[in-house]
Amino acid sequence: MSIGAVARRIRVYGGQFLLLAALTMVVTLLISGVPRLVNWRAEQGLRTFLASQPAERRDVTYSTEPLFNAGNGTSLLTAYEADLERLQAGMPPDVRRMVDQRWFTAETEPGRVRGRDLAAKNLLVDLGLRSMPGIAEAGTLTEGRWPDQGALADQPVQVALAADVARKLNLRAGSQLTLAAPQAATPEGAPDPVRISVVGVFEPRQRADGIWQGLPQILRVIEPQGDGQPFVALGVVDGAALDRLSADGWGLRFSWRYRLGADSIEIAALDRLIDSIQLMGRQAQGRIFVQGLDIPLREFKAELAAARTVLVVIATGVLAALAGLVVLAAGLTVRRRRTEFTLLRARGGTATIGARRSLAESFLVVLPAAAFGWLLGNLAPGSPGDTAAFAAVAAILVTLALPVATLVAPTGVAVRRDLIKLRPSARRITVEASLLLLAVLAVVLLRRRGLILGEVDPLLVSVPMLLAVAAAVLAVRLYPWPLRLLSRLAARTRGSVAFLGTARAGRAVVTTPLVVVVLAVATAAFCAVVAGGIEASRDGAASRQVPADALIQGERLAPETGAELERLPGVRAASPVLNEAGQRITKDAIGTDPRLGTVSVVLVDGPALASMVRETGVRVSVPSALLTRGAQPGPLPAVVSPAVAAELAAAGLDRSAFVAVQGQRYEFRVAGRAESFPMLRADNSRFVILPWQSLPRREYAALPTGFLVAGDDLDVEELRRVGNEGQSRFQQGGTVTGRERPLEVEVRTWAEIRRQLGEGRANGVLVFGFVAGAAAGTALGLLAIAFVVLAGARARGQVLSRLRTLGLSRRQWRGLLLVELGPLVGVSVLTGALVGALLPLLLTPVLGLSAFTNGAPVRVPFEPRLVAGIVALGAVALGFAVAVEALNNRRMRLGEVLRLGEES
Repeated sequence: MSIGAVARRIRVYGGQFLLLAALTMVVTLLISGVPRLVNWRAEQGLRTFLASQPAERRDVTYSTEPLFNAGNGTSLLTAYEADLERLQAGMPPDVRRMVDQRWFTAETEPGRVRGRDLAAKNLLVDLGLRSMPGIAEAGTLTEGRWPDQGALADQPVQVALAADVARKLNLRAGSQLTLAAPQAATPEGAPDPVRISVVGVFEPRQRADGIWQGLPQILRVIEPQGDGQPFVALGVVDGAALDRLSADGWGLRFSWRYRLGADSIEIAALDRLIDSIQLMGRQAQGRIFVQGLDIPLREFKAELAAARTVLVVIATGVLAALAGLVVLAAGLTVRRRRTEFTLLRARGGTATIGARRSLAESFLVVLPAAAFGWLLGNLAPGSPGDTAAFAAVAAILVTLALPVATLVAPTGVAVRRDLIKLRPSARRITVEASLLLLAVLAVVLLRRRGLILGEVDPLLVSVPMLLAVAAAVLAVRLYPWPLRLLSRLAARTRGSVAFLGTARAGRAVVTTPLVVVVLAVATAAFCAVVAGGIEASRDGAASRQVPADALIQGERLAPETGAELERLPGVRAASPVLNEAGQRITKDAIGTDPRLGTVSVVLVDGPALASMVRETGVRVSVPSALLTRGAQPGPLPAVVSPAVAAELAAAGLDRSAFVAVQGQRYEFRVAGRAESFPMLRADNSRFVILPWQSLPRREYAALPTGFLVAGDDLDVEELRRVGNEGQSRFQQGGTVTGRERPLEVEVRTWAEIRRQLGEGRANGVLVFGFVAGAAAGTALGLLAIAFVVLAGARARGQVLSRLRTLGLSRRQWRGLLLVELGPLVGVSVLTGALVGALLPLLLTPVLGLSAFTNGAPVRVPFEPRLVAGIVALGAVALGFAVAVEALNNRRMRLGEVLRLGEES
């Protein structure tokens, strides 16, 4: 068999071989290119995610406990500063490669400092001294000078302070202080106090510079945690001054801090990077090792594993549909060459002569197309996956598809299949019933066993295909029955279009093409349904955190803050909330403890919250027990968590119990249960929700700790300003005033939280999978419908030729096509959509999609847009089918079809 003869046959049947080559190229292109694109999107997401993390979480820090000079005249600073390079050199290679910046610091423990300027403000201050190489380049002096390296030992220790620290502590250049060493600073006791001279005040050139982000920070004062506690601050000194203090018995603590960048990270090395960071902690060699990078890396890894699991389902559907198209293309090629193979057998050829011809042709067509697709896929950005073996197997299978189809194709003269009443054999019915049973069993096993996210699970791969094939088999067996009934009814009416169309549609045998259409459409529908479910669940997660347009949270705010908020531009309403954690339930008003554990208590104005929920459109339901208006006699109706409700019922307190709110006890009864409640953490399983509007009158009214705000175009800074003023008014407005709070109120908006959920970590990978899967499923579905049309094009062409000869008009011809093709296209699209909508309901509990919704379970809601999309896709598919049929009939020229004979 010469290559020239093979090439001539390929040229003669160029259309069929071109289609097979294109499908092969697409298969290997997807196998080689998609993993690269996924890795590229994952690396982009990881780098963006790490860059958005607080800088401190990307720091790897070694530090020591306070060390004391051995008195041998050596410099501790010089000895330990050399470890900055040595520690980096000893890091695992993947961590060492990520180091962008590094810093060395030496500091004393904070000791009590006194001075005239501090006494003027009655300030109690502990001051630590820190040496930071490179600080003169990172800071700008606003007063005085930097500490002098050549200061004499008998002179005061020269210190420079950050401007905010100096302002807070009433210090300036020239301030004289006395610093006492911490208690028990040395084994022999504390050394003598030293004199301190503030010689300079500085501002950072860039506050975001990593040199300022060591802990504790040098740019601000650490506020006292309670009454009688000191302010804590740090001052900058020269290294020589610390050496002198060390020689005098002061302990020094050393720190080596490395900032890890995100630009050089590779997604393939993610697991190795996490293991390397853990290994560094175990090999710290007596140093204190602190890092926070493994937490975001593990979070991203969990999201990526869930995203890859979803991509496996999508890829399975796309590749299965492509495999079906390859089978259809091979079958179509063999069908067009049936006369050739029959003639070869009639001339004495063996049973395998046609298969040998097809194999030679496949080698010349499929293998170059597979290689071209592989090379084209490798041009995609991103690190490659281990897919060479899969591409080779796919190329071999596609190469064998044509010769196998040639072997199994019947030879001889074909009969009129449209005149035969086909009945499935017992063997086929048994196979189809077993397939249905296997699909149900696979789903049950998958739900019971679960998944290891991120791995290719054979059971997960098989479930979508089994369900699609089983649904297609059911559709093939069921949809002809109503068509035959319609055909009988149409036979009694005038006109032949409806009768002939329904009769031919009811006798159509298109099992394989319909399976491919169902697979493709199911993949597209799965992507659309899961994407919609994730979006809806993210909306719900954002609404549970902020059940309005904005939420202001603080300590205690003056009651008139709500009226101040409502006067802001864009604010329509403001409702108070009160949230206190760690409260105990008691048996009576005097505080008898039934030992039930602590709960979180939330007070909300039920009617105002319900009105705000309706107005803002957030997905939150307000329990009816909280909607009572005005004070009611008896215990307050409360909504509690199931765990608290069970404990109260067991203790006999579900009808009457007491809980403290801002020091006052309120009686309540269990009027409703809820698994969760807005503004509480998702993992909070112990809470009591009380209706604010029903609180009994007390001498000291409950004060809000926050406000829910509804409005448009809200100014977050204005909300924060009014909240801070309300907090200050409460603190300063009573008979006993407190110090100003160091922390501001927190303002969270629904839109910002929703945006953060939508931009989470591996979300780009998931979006890419959904978009690509939906587009590929739709395109492959339309291509499969074209195969459905082409499979029966010759027979329909002969029928239309006869009918046109008998006087069928062009308009009636189009109507006949619509009636004949409409049921088949509609059933295939509808079956695929139903399978795609059913798959998320079956697979969502095991896919780990809650990683993309802040831990909230993903529920697949009814989506009217999906119904509209199915109708639109069906209309497009039917129009596409009619267009393909019309184009094919124009190419075949219907008059010639009738003259050339039945099987021409």
